[in-house]
Amino acid sequence: MQASQGDRIIIHGRTVESSDRHGEILEVRGPDGTPPYFVRFDDGHETIMYPGGDFTVERRAT
Repeated sequence: MQASQGDRIIIHGRTVESSDRHGEILEVRGPDGTPPYFVRFDDGHETIMYPGGDFTVERRAT
């Protein structure tokens, strides 16, 4: 998976009751757009992430 600063990341809920989490990639810490990513979620939570199979990246409009 490759991403750029400013891209949106979505973590899809794994169960029926779980909603998706949305955030913005603030910093790409791996080489050539690879993980880990420093992400700020819409609820204000910030974390460093290594995406799994439940992630989607929406590219920033250029």
